[in-house]
Amino acid sequence: MGEDLQRFGYSQELSRSLSFGDLLIYGLVFMVPIAPFGIFGSVYSGSGGMVALAYVVGMVAMMFTALSYAQMVRAFPMAGSVYSYAGRGIAPPVGFLAGWVILLDYVLVPGLLYLVAGVAMHSLVPGVPVWLWLVAFVVLNTAVNYLGIRMTARVNRVMLLAELVILAIFLVVGIVALAGGKGEGFSLSPLFNADTFEWSVVFGAVSIAVLSFLGFDGISMLAEESREEARQIGRAMVGALLLAGTLFVVQTWVASLLVPDAPGLLANGDPEGTAFYDAARVAGGAWLADLTALATAIAWGFANSLVAQAATSRLLYAMARDRQMPRFLARVNERHRVPANATLVVAVVSLALGLSMASRDDGISLLSTLVNFGAMTAFLALHVAVVVHYVVRGGSRDWWRHLIVPVAGFLILLYVVINANIAAQALGFAWLGVGVIVLIVFYVTGRKPELAGMNEHEGDRT
Repeated sequence: MGEDLQRFGYSQELSRSLSFGDLLIYGLVFMVPIAPFGIFGSVYSGSGGMVALAYVVGMVAMMFTALSYAQMVRAFPMAGSVYSYAGRGIAPPVGFLAGWVILLDYVLVPGLLYLVAGVAMHSLVPGVPVWLWLVAFVVLNTAVNYLGIRMTARVNRVMLLAELVILAIFLVVGIVALAGGKGEGFSLSPLFNADTFEWSVVFGAVSIAVLSFLGFDGISMLAEESREEARQIGRAMVGALLLAGTLFVVQTWVASLLVPDAPGLLANGDPEGTAFYDAARVAGGAWLADLTALATAIAWGFANSLVAQAATSRLLYAMARDRQMPRFLARVNERHRVPANATLVVAVVSLALGLSMASRDDGISLLSTLVNFGAMTAFLALHVAVVVHYVVRGGSRDWWRHLIVPVAGFLILLYVVINANIAAQALGFAWLGVGVIVLIVFYVTGRKPELAGMNEHEGDRT
């Protein structure tokens, strides 16, 4: 595996210790099996009550993206995700812009997760302010990540088990409640409601729901820490996406049928973010509502943000060693073999973002839409990279994997981006504009983006 990196001009610095199971668990924890708990109300109101349909469409859209990731990680088995794949599959400047755009996702998402968790914990323990919860979560996660990827992997296993147990409790209690006559009873309305169905409505909700799926792509960030062959990384991404997507659809279906005031939720949205907990209260009472709220806080503030911080630090590390970020971000701790400075920088930025957004009424909503916009835009570049690398340069005739899948994935994501929140579009394109300016500065100062071994191995396929 180390020879793969040397072939592309890099040395093996990170610890290759992760198995296929570790990668699969990492992706599941990053996506959070109970992720819909926190954004259920927003997706419900945005989809006209068809939450399950929004998650089905989101899973299909992300599956095309996962298949494209699987192809690119086989060609370029290294850290950096879209940054590396677009840079080597198309051209280094495109890779820089793709990396810059997905930074909007990776750098902002830990701050978003800490903020959601801090607010949730404050609602359960009002005596402890949101900012103190933020600091506690950041310090804890930074310590675990600094101790090495094996420590992160062990914590992931424990957290995944805990989330699955709580999800199982909700589903059992919820299904028993529906069978007992609570809520609407069993119905197909969460999948299709003729009274509210419009594709633009569904895709608008998908632009919110995909927040739950973001994280499967983080598996590719661990390509240099996996002891498996490159194709196993792609399989782990597809497997994690299928498992998580199935759980998302089932839990939102049950919750949708238990919503206590469906017309009010559709008309007014979910400004307090309590719609899922309200549905849990209908099913089992206050204890289940409190349990699901506590689970959301721990899952978002510890489990998800732990792996998000790890993935973000690897992206900064990959860009820094190519001199497209400050060089100090590429320093690896010799004892724990983790990108130490990048890990600390992510912690500081996440804390600053969380604290600054905590004072805004729309802080969580604004961060959510920006995170999604950054990811979707970067994924567009990924699909283009598959076609350019394999078909245009490599002459591949594997039309399904190298043309149909990426083109279909591109078109679906483009439609999602077009139907996304207007404010997110404006801020997202502004961020992209800043990236273009930085790229121009690079060229003017003689630091045009270059990737190690690019001239020698451009167009290579494994």
